[in-house]
Amino acid sequence: MAACALRRGLLSTVSKYNNKHTHRILSVVDSSVGFEVNRPRLQCRACGLPGAVQPRRFMSSRPEGKILETVGVFEAVKQHGKYETGQLFLHSVFGYRGIVLFPWHARLYDRDITPPMSDSKPEPPGAHGSKEVKGKTHTYYQVLIDTRDCPHISQRSQTEAVTFLANHDDSRALYAIPGLDYVSHEDILPYNSTEQAPIQHELFERFLTHNPAKSPPFTARDTLKAWQEKNHPWLELSDVHRETTENIRVTVIPFYMGMREAQNSHVYWWRYCIRLENMGNEVVQLRERHWRIFSLSGTLETVRGRGVVGREPVLSKEQPAFQYSSHVSLQAPSGHMWGTFRIERTDGTHFDVRIPPFSLESNKDDKAPPAGYTF
Repeated sequence: MAACALRRGLLSTVSKYNNKHTHRILSVVDSSVGFEVNRPRLQCRACGLPGAVQPRRFMSSRPEGKILETVGVFEAVKQHGKYETGQLFLHSVFGYRGIVLFPWHARLYDRDITPPMSDSKPEPPGAHGSKEVKGKTHTYYQVLIDTRDCPHISQRSQTEAVTFLANHDDSRALYAIPGLDYVSHEDILPYNSTEQAPIQHELFERFLTHNPAKSPPFTARDTLKAWQEKNHPWLELSDVHRETTENIRVTVIPFYMGMREAQNSHVYWWRYCIRLENMGNEVVQLRERHWRIFSLSGTLETVRGRGVVGREPVLSKEQPAFQYSSHVSLQAPSGHMWGTFRIERTDGTHFDVRIPPFSLESNKDDKAPPAGYTF
């Protein structure tokens, strides 16, 4: 596959891979970052012609007269296997710089793929359609986002999307760890750097140490291993749900957050991360949301509202994706959610995009509260 990535403007969008070619991403144009890229001589499977061999550096002027710096060299994208702790990368959709902390192995339930009847996930009560969906193992990564890039992606992706329930004796209901994200394997564009601290984040030096004898040259400190083990139940990514309607793909990742007691009853909390992605060329805008929330206690709640998290994002070819997180609580240990997004075209017409049904499960050990941001 060829990768032709272009970070337009201020870290807006990286273009998609071209399935017809084998060349890797070789250049990046960015108003805040420049890359020096070495091109291997590769042969294109589609046309049979050899690729270029000359290293190329692309830079453009930066706002306020700031000077660009070369920050790294792209590496080959991994088609098989996984990226290791310490791997530097660009996000192929949102364009930010990041570093891999550790992988998660999730079950991806893709409703765009028609599966055999075995190994499939049944539809929750009342959800649209009757199709059962087969799950397949898919790799995601817990990553740190470079804080220098956060201001440029905040309109397209929340940079405080990973939240925890506060401890029982804390007056706050929730708190977030800024610059922590989950990234799918295919969204990783790996690169390397000669800098000892190429990512700016307050947890970078707490979690990772520079080891030039290793590849990648950043290894996990005991602090990261202890934090991962202590917070595993509250960070773990287990199920991912995906469905496309009229070229708008919706991906949902639910996370169980824990249980709290309130007014002599148990309240169970989940957060869910949603990504909308425009896979076509037509410019559209999200206008409304419509949720159906079913609880094991037998209640069915309907939620309607304008936009999501106070926004009505536009999805275009230049900026095709929007990602956000929200929360839901039930007075039962499990339930289901599903619904639709109302999308508006430029001519004023509307259509509904399906949100794939997903389960809310509380099968984790609730004896210990989340450790969250402690070390």
